[in-house]
Amino acid sequence: MILHEIETADGSTMAELQLERLKKTLDHVYRNVQFYQKKFNELMISPDKISSLQDIQHLPFTTKKDLRDNYPFGLFAVPRNDIVRLHASSGTSGKPTVVAYTQRDIDMWSDIVARSIAIGGGEKGELLHNAYGYGLFTGGLGLHYGSERLGMMTVPVSGGNTQRQIQLIEDFKPSVICGTPSYLLAIAEKMEQLGKNPAETSLKYGIFGAEPWSEEMRITLESKWNIKACDIYGLSEVIGPGVAMECHEAQDGLHIAEDHFYTEIIDPVSLKVLPMGEEGELVFTSLTKEALPIIRYRTGDIASIKKERCECGRTTLKMSRVKGRVDDMLIIRGVNVFPSEIEHHLLTIPELSPHYQLLLSKENNLDCLKVRVEIKQTNYDSLDDHENKANFIFLSRKIEEVMKTGCYVSVHAEVVPPGTIPRSEGKAVRLIDNRVSAK
Repeated sequence: MILHEIETADGSTMAELQLERLKKTLDHVYRNVQFYQKKFNELMISPDKISSLQDIQHLPFTTKKDLRDNYPFGLFAVPRNDIVRLHASSGTSGKPTVVAYTQRDIDMWSDIVARSIAIGGGEKGELLHNAYGYGLFTGGLGLHYGSERLGMMTVPVSGGNTQRQIQLIEDFKPSVICGTPSYLLAIAEKMEQLGKNPAETSLKYGIFGAEPWSEEMRITLESKWNIKACDIYGLSEVIGPGVAMECHEAQDGLHIAEDHFYTEIIDPVSLKVLPMGEEGELVFTSLTKEALPIIRYRTGDIASIKKERCECGRTTLKMSRVKGRVDDMLIIRGVNVFPSEIEHHLLTIPELSPHYQLLLSKENNLDCLKVRVEIKQTNYDSLDDHENKANFIFLSRKIEEVMKTGCYVSVHAEVVPPGTIPRSEGKAVRLIDNRVSAK
């Protein structure tokens, strides 16, 4: 096991480094990002007035809405010709949140993820099987570059094609596998259907993230694969995967890369900073990013933080595994989607009424989303039964296409006659979670 010096630093050393980097970041954004300059001026704050880490509480928050409002490049802090990569995620308004990286950002991110993989059990010279999706989603490329930086032989399998995944695991004999926990469970079950035993593969460690997963899921994955299963955390707005990583020794909270990110926990209602150990909304400030520094970013994730020397020897701040969301965001097979995003795209289809339901279920241990929506009365009444049946099929396929291109999520759509979906006198019940009842 290799520990980086900064991972075992004492509190005063870490705080001194964080303050130095915070001051540089604030000066950078104040000079180069009009959004932050305006925010700071409105609060009558200037970067040179920040003299301690506690002063960060006087700075403004940044939200996902701010990124969308400044779409696509309004929050970039460097000239466009200094940017070497963009990643993006979908948004409620139909516009994605765009994040950018300079070459220095990519190198720094690779270092952070390399540390994360090492924390999770990876070692130079071994082989890593990367089943995260590649593309605008930060998971695939984030783990890929980190694995290469660590010196691991990296297999960029991406997601899907389960039988191919199985073949490569058997033939290449990786020691580490990365992906969403639900997909790794699906791979294991496919192996069992083929008469193979996943516990007999070469795998020793699993690095899983991009969706919430329980301790029960960890036990199941570890039992099926005969591995240590560890949680990785990150958001594209902050940098991507690697913001925090659970160590394979203790599996008790995720080590935050404190030298790159300053962490707060706030009350999501009062916005007051909460003491260490209390549960609230995670807030991150980047300390080393060039292209898109982020100040006090409200993640929407609920967790707590603690400072202690870990069983693995690291002294970095730990966050608990994410307990839930401040909002009602859904995560379907590693893709984040809000009900409001779905509604936005549904209402672009003129034949549909605003009455709909979202039904979550489990199929082969993967989360599935069904969108059930009513057709407008006028469109229904104008057709006979045969024509309506054909129209329902056509509109269902149209919804699935719109959700795939607009929200980047695969759904099963069902169009139903007017009056089918129950009405409510109070708050409409849009989301029905059948995953619990299916256990």
